[in-house]
Amino acid sequence: MSRNPKSPGPISSGASPASIRDRSIVLVGLMGSGKSTIGRRLAQRLGMRFADADDEVERAADATISEIFERFGEAHFRDGERRVIARLLAGKPMVLATGGGAFINEETRALILKDSLCIWLDADIATLVERVGRRSHRPLLKNRDPGEVLRELAVIRNPIYAEAHLRVSSASTPHDHTVRDIMEALATWNN
Repeated sequence: MSRNPKSPGPISSGASPASIRDRSIVLVGLMGSGKSTIGRRLAQRLGMRFADADDEVERAADATISEIFERFGEAHFRDGERRVIARLLAGKPMVLATGGGAFINEETRALILKDSLCIWLDADIATLVERVGRRSHRPLLKNRDPGEVLRELAVIRNPIYAEAHLRVSSASTPHDHTVRDIMEALATWNN
């Protein structure tokens, strides 16, 4: 786990659990980094509400992400995703798992960095490939080699994810280990 030196906000030891719950915690990272699974467990541990931005986009559009991509394209999806994330962050603090491309949108990224504590779940390509292979619903992987796609995305997206307030490794160990690492990072966070 590490603090991103470029990100805003000082870090000092002793942040109270109550102060951590004063703002939303947003998880960003490549597909397969564990944002949804880890987010649910983190929310439970913190006693906060959990939301998955992809699920909320599907609910708002009354269509799956794959259907939105097929019918309207990625730009339309990203616009809806930005609006849904803005609505969620305007409400009561929560743990929010975002889609892999959400933080790449400049407007969405600015909103997340301003209104929440953003954590980049960083995982190596081999771990990501193994995880994304468990489900076949990801539009960006359709008819492509997952390893190749993830390597391409990492080159483009990792420098942007590095703008997050905190970076935590999401290794191939059990997700509870990553939740523990996040809790340790949060214990040092004070804005």
